[in-house]
Amino acid sequence: MTTTDTKITYYTLPLSGLSCQGCVKKVTKALEDIDGVRIEDVDTQSLSLETWGESEQYSLRQAVSAIESLGYHVGYRHHFTLSGLNCGRCVAKVEAALDEQPTVFTHAVSKTHAEVHTSLSADALIEIIHQLGYQAARASDNDANVSTDNESPAQTDVRNANPETSEASEASEASEASEAKSSSVNNPADSSKASRQQYVLSGMTCASCVQSVENAISGVDGVASVSVNLAERSAIVKGSASSDAIVAAVANAGYGAEKVEDDNDRRERQQTQQANELKNFKRSTFAGLGLGAPLMAWGVFGGSMTIQSSQDQWAWGAIAVVTLLLLATGGRHFFANAWQALMHKRATMDTLVALGTGAAWLYSTAVVIAPALFPEQARHVYFEASAMIIGLISLGHAIEARARANTSKALDQLLDLQPPTALVIENGQETERPLDEVKQGMTLRVKPGAKVPVDGEVVDGSSYIDESMLTGEPVPVHKTAGDTLHAGTVNQKGGLTFKATGVGSDTMLARIIDLVREAQSSKPELAKLADRISAVFVPIVVAIAIVTAAIWYFVGPEPSVSYMLVTATTVLIIACPCALGLATPLSVTAAVGRAAEVGVLIRDADALQTAAKLHTLVFDKTGTLTRGQPEVTHVNAIHGDQERLMAIAASLEQHSEHPLAQAIVGYAKQQTLALPTSNDFNSESGKGIQAKIEGERYYIGNQAWMQAQGIDTDARQTDIDAMTQRGETAIYLANADSVQALIGVSDPIRDDAIDAIARLQQQGLEVIMLSGDHPDTANAIGRQLGIDHVIAGVLPDGKSEQIQSLQQQGKCVAMVGDGINDAPALAQADVGVAMGSGSDIAIESAQITLMHQHLGALADAIGLSQAAVRNMKQNLFGAFIYNTLGIPIAAGILYPFTGMLLSPVIAGGAMALSSITVVTNANRLRFFKIKSDDK
Repeated sequence: MTTTDTKITYYTLPLSGLSCQGCVKKVTKALEDIDGVRIEDVDTQSLSLETWGESEQYSLRQAVSAIESLGYHVGYRHHFTLSGLNCGRCVAKVEAALDEQPTVFTHAVSKTHAEVHTSLSADALIEIIHQLGYQAARASDNDANVSTDNESPAQTDVRNANPETSEASEASEASEASEAKSSSVNNPADSSKASRQQYVLSGMTCASCVQSVENAISGVDGVASVSVNLAERSAIVKGSASSDAIVAAVANAGYGAEKVEDDNDRRERQQTQQANELKNFKRSTFAGLGLGAPLMAWGVFGGSMTIQSSQDQWAWGAIAVVTLLLLATGGRHFFANAWQALMHKRATMDTLVALGTGAAWLYSTAVVIAPALFPEQARHVYFEASAMIIGLISLGHAIEARARANTSKALDQLLDLQPPTALVIENGQETERPLDEVKQGMTLRVKPGAKVPVDGEVVDGSSYIDESMLTGEPVPVHKTAGDTLHAGTVNQKGGLTFKATGVGSDTMLARIIDLVREAQSSKPELAKLADRISAVFVPIVVAIAIVTAAIWYFVGPEPSVSYMLVTATTVLIIACPCALGLATPLSVTAAVGRAAEVGVLIRDADALQTAAKLHTLVFDKTGTLTRGQPEVTHVNAIHGDQERLMAIAASLEQHSEHPLAQAIVGYAKQQTLALPTSNDFNSESGKGIQAKIEGERYYIGNQAWMQAQGIDTDARQTDIDAMTQRGETAIYLANADSVQALIGVSDPIRDDAIDAIARLQQQGLEVIMLSGDHPDTANAIGRQLGIDHVIAGVLPDGKSEQIQSLQQQGKCVAMVGDGINDAPALAQADVGVAMGSGSDIAIESAQITLMHQHLGALADAIGLSQAAVRNMKQNLFGAFIYNTLGIPIAAGILYPFTGMLLSPVIAGGAMALSSITVVTNANRLRFFKIKSDDK
């Protein structure tokens, strides 16, 4: 890239998808009408052009957008898996490095992935990221490149534009950036889907199993990250590893894994697996309790549980055989899983159950076969303990399995939103076809009362669409030609014909489900603590059981052998770490699902945990606290008729695309004003416009523009101050002699903003507003909103610095913005919250996304996060306290004082009860009360 003295910049852009000279002509024609762009040379492989002027970056964005709108491609699209990025600051660091590269067009960066539209080679980008101290690798050997020439130097940047100082301009830039980035997000060639794989797992029973499976999958070449969910028996794997290698690794670790293609497939397999598990647990429960309960009742009501004669041997021998059959059927999975664990040199919950029940059976059988080898008082049998433990633990698993299924209901409801078929219009005929046969570009019809099957754009018709299940917004949205439809929403009255723009995994609903799924499978720091403990928990319990047995055998009272067996078995049974493994994943699953029900997307469990400890909320003003659409709110006609003056103002402003100018033109259209013809037009960016109307020169703009034209504004200062106090931006209309009118333009405050701010402040949160407006205007808006702390005059690139300054004061900060031009601040904040009705970029750039425009949902999200963290702590506390108190009691610590020992049967019941308690407590989050529930 070179730049001449006349500031003409030359670019060479690689092209792909052009197959003939007809394609070249299409590209040439598309670029001819773009201001500031001149084609030097173009063929099917590359394009050389030059740009000039202050808006050359915008011209380049237009050029790239124009080419790609024809179905051709500029540059390459690389997809990388990243590692070493631990927080939003790391993401911001990578984004800043990419922004510095003039050959990077667009990018979307998260902690684990990066999608980059560029002319640089993949190796060059990997080196840039490596220099930052992070690791990057291609997500697959076949990057989704739009060209195969990795060395073509595309010298352009379609991502960044010079920011305007006004908040209204930020909103305009946000719209342009959304269009530029959405092409990357929605491109069918995007390889991100290929890098994410889902698996349904089998054989897992506790937290140590989770650790084993995660370690096994992480060891496969090409795996960038893995998240295993014990509650759902599932795994999400990112990276370029083959599914066969992952399945083999899980199998080698002693577990089972099946790859699933989509969420419907996953749900079907999980439901089948859960049904089979529930059936087996019920069978084991009935068998175990059916045998154990009568035996226990026999002992409780005075029956002999000792071997005193040959008759006792025969009777209890028969019971030994029946108990063995129970262990080999109802308890088979405990022993099979324990054996697998032993083969892989680890210990799990099943190890403890198998050791406890097996030891009780072996000891009792030895007493039956050779009672003479044992002291008379030690000839007690414990077959009822083995049977009851199997029955009680199976009962706990059955209740737990049923409750676990309920935690995924929110996700299942999202899956059920999409209908199985669609009405396709072909050759004027309507045919009902399965959803998987619907292709992008097809024309479809949705009848009144029917669900929209895929994303699309309305071609014909008018109706109201209920989007509440997707966005949480209860008010139906009116849709006409040109409007967007989303899969899963419900058509209320009129019929609509629309063109499919997103099908299958490319619909917004599918992307939301992916995000909810990943969030439910992620782990907060609290869960990682539990994982570290569970990794050594079972071996420590086994060691405690051995020490307990030794103490009772050598220093315990007679019959020491019986006491040794009872205490060791009880320690093994009561310490099962089921509750520990379920404590956090169930809470996360329930909370994320509940949030999704009300239109709040929480990206991962860390965001959930961080949101619970927020101290400060920083709001971008435009489009967040305000509507993002400036309106004329006051007109002060000083000399002349108001309608005529506004017609003159609109005639001048119709040449400008500035949001404030569009507000004046929109006002004139609403008032149906006839606009006079203007000529000899001239403008100065950021200041104002001048033109002749009916032979007289008029000026419109800000105060600096008026002063530059020699027009006195001092006499109107009182009026200007009044406008500023109302939060309006003053626009002057003048002729060569004096100011003719003052026009107040403001971005109206959102209807729900004041109530939402009050709710957040009632929650004890500090609320700050960031604005690029003049301090007087910004403070006036802040007073209307009830916000005391206003930071004004902030450019878009200075927002992240403001966030960093607050963090340096020790505050946990959330940034609330539109997710596009606020991206650096969103990344810098401890939690980024995006607005924007679920736009693709908002979803990609923030940890929390409010799918609808009600700010009150943020208060709900923070309240739900706090409830979820409390719930996790309650579960973990209960699990830790249960084991901390239960193990010493099981070991017999109370025996010297009370003469009491805990029965293995009671221990089995307590262990099952602990898991049931954790599951039930987590499910309370599904009924978390939200303010919208009262409406």
